Amino acid sequence: MGGALLVLVLSGCGNEAGPAPKRQAGEPGPDALPTKLAALTVDQCYASPRTQLPKGCEKYVTEVANVPGAARKRANDRDPQLVTEAGRVEQAVGEFRGAGCTTVPAAGGPCSQALVDIAAALSGLKKQVDARPTSG
Repeated sequence: MGGALLVLVLSGCGNEAGPAPKRQAGEPGPDALPTKLAALTVDQCYASPRTQLPKGCEKYVTEVANVPGAARKRANDRDPQLVTEAGRVEQAVGEFRGAGCTTVPAAGGPCSQALVDIAAALSGLKKQVDARPTSG
């Protein structure tokens, strides 16, 4: 009796799907770009960059850093303005990282300015993306 119960219990395990495959984070595809930009532009690091603690915006900046590659894919060598806006986002993210802002615990100074610059660059990119139809 115990052996039959064990067989029934173990046979149920073979039908489980197992863990779901892990999705790698990274740059969004070109068609995901409008959604990604909409999400980033409601973040507090975007909405009020001067009052945020720079080190608290590290994840936001990482997410923003993934956007220029998708913008370039969307441009597909046919939209130089979109490529220019992507470059501005990259430059602003580079300023934030170059100033070591991921460890700065207080608002103000060059790190807050870098967050302001990221927000401005992201606004410019979003405006360009919103003005174009979704591809594919």
